[in-house]
Amino acid sequence: MSSQERKRKKKTTNKLSPALESAPSLPDDLLVSCLARVSRLYYPTLSLVSKRFRSLLASPELYQTRSSLGRTESCLYVCLRFHPDPNPRWFTLCLKPDRTLTNDTGKKKKKKKKKSCFGYALAKISISHSPPAHWSGLVTIGSEIYKIGGPIDNNKEPSSSVSILDCTSHTWREAPSMVVKRSYPQANVLDGKIYVAGGCSKDSDFMEVFDPKTQTWELVYFFGNFNGLAYKPKEGRWERVGEEMEWDWRWYSYCVIENVIYRYDEGKFKWYDSKARLWRNLKGVKGLPKFARYIARLADYGGKMAVFWDKGVPSSGYKDRVIWCTVIALERRNDEEIWGKVEWLDAMLTVPKSCRVDFALAATV
Repeated sequence: MSSQERKRKKKTTNKLSPALESAPSLPDDLLVSCLARVSRLYYPTLSLVSKRFRSLLASPELYQTRSSLGRTESCLYVCLRFHPDPNPRWFTLCLKPDRTLTNDTGKKKKKKKKKSCFGYALAKISISHSPPAHWSGLVTIGSEIYKIGGPIDNNKEPSSSVSILDCTSHTWREAPSMVVKRSYPQANVLDGKIYVAGGCSKDSDFMEVFDPKTQTWELVYFFGNFNGLAYKPKEGRWERVGEEMEWDWRWYSYCVIENVIYRYDEGKFKWYDSKARLWRNLKGVKGLPKFARYIARLADYGGKMAVFWDKGVPSSGYKDRVIWCTVIALERRNDEEIWGKVEWLDAMLTVPKSCRVDFALAATV
């Protein structure tokens, strides 16, 4: 390397280093105050700055500050399973400011205008001893993800165990076990409580409810075939909802957004009209490819619908797959119509063909 090249390199380094080093030199409390005002979509990138940043981004003080400033937001989490490894790997949605869009003016003599554009990606989360999740039920309450039932290790025996993932520190802890052992249960949140059914036996089942405030489980009802039934907690009773609801929930991805159930069924998004007791098509959704219902994963993303699916890569001989995501804004226009509009669509991550998206959830942090 010539002396002039060394000088140029030294000048470039000197220009960049003050900008990179000024933030870490701030006191912790001031730095936390700054980080609390930044969207969580930037946190995976900021965690690469230094060990100190990683520590502050996982500190309780940061999330207390975010809460006091009213800066909490919905954050997407994705659980991936790489067969035959039973231990899942967790990812979160992040921004990648590495794109440039070109606007063609349509005139030959004028140059094309360029502008920067933020794309989206999945950032891997470092979580120690993450329990198997494939045969479990997963739900979120606030900043916590509950893993309910399913196998304890690599076997498929039902379990009553419950684990909680803290989405601020990305650590697991054990919660009180269920009364009944379950494999592949259906879990949902209603009025801040977790309702769990299924996964016991073919002939009978127990539904039970978990109260996070009291940290207790309670058996709700014993019944036989529960297809086509709805439970009303305030009234403490069951009612028949009709044949339209009698479908195998295990083979459909669904989510509940503002008390409306949405599902994906071979190229169409549908929502359940609880008054008319039938499924209606979600109108207005355009520009999305078709994908199989069993690979789609839906999540409530702050009142919008996030959808994940994977697609084979022809150039790799279909040895690799790409995980895609879209976010759909929802608008209810009347009692019989809900419209959806695709806000963005992006390729998230390239994975081997053995990988599958097990769950997609959103936590509030």
